[in-house]
Amino acid sequence: MKKMKRLGITAAILSLLSTTSMAADDLLQDTGSWLQIVGEGSLKVIDPKLEKGRIWLEGQSRFDDNWNHWYQGMVRMAVGYSLNDRATIWAGYTWLPTQNVGKSYVSQQDVWPGFRYVLPTSIGTFSFRTLFESNFIKGDDVRFRPRQMLRFMHPLVFEPRLSLITWDEFFIRANTTQFGGKSGFDQNRVFAGLGWSFNKSFRTEAGYLNQYLDDATHTNNTMHHSIMGSIFVNF
Repeated sequence: MKKMKRLGITAAILSLLSTTSMAADDLLQDTGSWLQIVGEGSLKVIDPKLEKGRIWLEGQSRFDDNWNHWYQGMVRMAVGYSLNDRATIWAGYTWLPTQNVGKSYVSQQDVWPGFRYVLPTSIGTFSFRTLFESNFIKGDDVRFRPRQMLRFMHPLVFEPRLSLITWDEFFIRANTTQFGGKSGFDQNRVFAGLGWSFNKSFRTEAGYLNQYLDDATHTNNTMHHSIMGSIFVNF
């Protein structure tokens, strides 16, 4: 009986390893890069009475297929209101043109409300950002996609201008649509890197971004390994 039990455990382990190997083989992987510039500031530059008003402007360019192919751009614009020093509410619009290899061009447009909360601590700053997107892809169907980001920035003791930065963002499809795919898990993004603050108005970041994507039918997955570079301008 002991021998049979050991054989059973061995078979189970081998089966698990085989399944894991098959999953890895089925996962499509490639490398690329994401470049972004983000500007954010108070509307007091327009009128001092609008001091609590915020504006957010962002642009991205994304490459895949081992840096041989531009596949996606992004333009994001939003206005917000600072509830206090830590919490801000947002209303925004995103344009996402996409040209994947071997697929037709897609021009997705999103509108969304958002909320961000910044929590300074003794070890660094945590930021929580929630967006609830309405994705207009094709046709009359609208895909609803909540997304949640948790970000952490830790200034280094020997050089406060240099920071360790990591964040994770999780996306869920709240409903099933013809062009937006079946409801459920959509994608996850994880970033780890370094940031350098030149002053209160200008900061850069660079590091590794892992993007794990589920397809429309939850049968095939893609993992992008990307170098991400960012410029942040505050005004």
